[in-house]
Amino acid sequence: MNKQFDQLDHKIIQALHKDARLSASQIARDLDANERTIRKRIDRLVRLGAVRLTAIIDPEVFGYLTAVDVFLEVDADKEEEVIQHFLTMPEISYIALGEGTNDLSIECRFKTNEAMREFLRKKLPTIESVQIRGYSLVPRIIRNIDEWMPRETDFSAEQEDEDDY
Repeated sequence: MNKQFDQLDHKIIQALHKDARLSASQIARDLDANERTIRKRIDRLVRLGAVRLTAIIDPEVFGYLTAVDVFLEVDADKEEEVIQHFLTMPEISYIALGEGTNDLSIECRFKTNEAMREFLRKKLPTIESVQIRGYSLVPRIIRNIDEWMPRETDFSAEQEDEDDY
């Protein structure tokens, strides 16, 4: 889906990325733009799914210091059932499906290494249709999805009149 975003959208997204609690009026002042235009642009960005205004939880603040990436093979006929089960498991913070394979990747968070060990050795192996292919302890996440930004060239559309939104 090709959406057209311009430099004003880029500046708004950058401002919200730095502080999602910024008001439209503050962003308008900072960008020397019309507040109504900024409000409409934010509404449009949310409506199009370009941004989600949400709280990002830092697992470490809550004591979840141990992260592990787990690589799984899931029987294709049980894939949806397994995914639905994983969605109920509080240890799992991320689930991704590989295309053209039976691979599933999950990221899990734990307060202790013992809790991680228990999960990997006793809890995961009891789930039918799932085989652990490998796992990797993650001592440090360098960039997470909440830090990703599109390239500036993705905002190359001509700026439109505020009434077009």
